[in-house]
Amino acid sequence: MIKRAVCANCERPLKTCLCDVIVTMSCPYRVVILQDVKEAKHALSSAPILEKSIAGAIRIVGDHFDPDALVGPTWREDTLLVFPSDDVLTTELVLSKKFKNLILLDGTWRKVARLIHLNPWLSELPCMAIQSEMASQYKIRKSPREDGLSTIEAAVAALNSLSPEQDYSAILPAFYKMIDLQIEAMGPATYQKNYPS
Repeated sequence: MIKRAVCANCERPLKTCLCDVIVTMSCPYRVVILQDVKEAKHALSSAPILEKSIAGAIRIVGDHFDPDALVGPTWREDTLLVFPSDDVLTTELVLSKKFKNLILLDGTWRKVARLIHLNPWLSELPCMAIQSEMASQYKIRKSPREDGLSTIEAAVAALNSLSPEQDYSAILPAFYKMIDLQIEAMGPATYQKNYPS
């Protein structure tokens, strides 16, 4: 089997290279993406784009994660989980706490629930409520939740709330291009059949 040529920068097949639209922005937080092992094999995951779009962001693939090794021994005080929860902090409260690390979980809702189950320390972290006025544009994957967002969309919503002086929406065109290229490859009829509006 002949392997497809892959772009050394964006790590996508040359035919669907996103380098012309990837923008890298600085961020006052250390963004850490914990990605489910199976999700990492999904060619249409938004996490790799997010990792390349935020300076200093890291993506770690696995099942079990050690918080001390991941973000340091003070993780209980300076780390925030971007995830919906019954007990979330308002943006004002988040800003007053001076968090240093933002953790995002990448995978389907089922995979993310599994990650939380396997890493009970994640449940100890304070959570941030995501305020997004836009519905998800992830037109090639379905979420069981109406308010479901892709990982990159959740990160943009969180960062725009916490750093209003910058508009992190500038990193989304690479995500949109990935989606458009996939829809184009599927063809309109196949896309409409699988993802009826």
